[in-house]
Amino acid sequence: MNNLGGHAEKNAENYLIIQGLSLLKQNYSCKYGEIDLIMRDGNTTVFEELRLRSNSAFGSAGSNITKSKQSKFSRTAEHYLQQNGNVGCKFDAVLMSKADATSIERIKNAFDS
Repeated sequence: MNNLGGHAEKNAENYLIIQGLSLLKQNYSCKYGEIDLIMRDGNTTVFEELRLRSNSAFGSAGSNITKSKQSKFSRTAEHYLQQNGNVGCKFDAVLMSKADATSIERIKNAFDS
């Protein structure tokens, strides 16, 4: 992870903790892909897809969460749940236009599995 990405990920994690979530796992990876942050919100496991887009010339931060990426993300989450207990879950997206905490937009239930 590059320095800018690491800084953005830490700011997103802090933002989510302030929102009442707790960190379960950071940078979970398996053969299907990687999930940036896995959080707990009450009894729900929340899989957070982080998107940083500092230059909007190529579209917004959320514009490249394609159906293919959603499918890969869902398979990775399913793998995590199989390893750690199959509980209620949801998929959120944290969109950032800068790596700092002032540019965070959280989209709850950004997509279905």
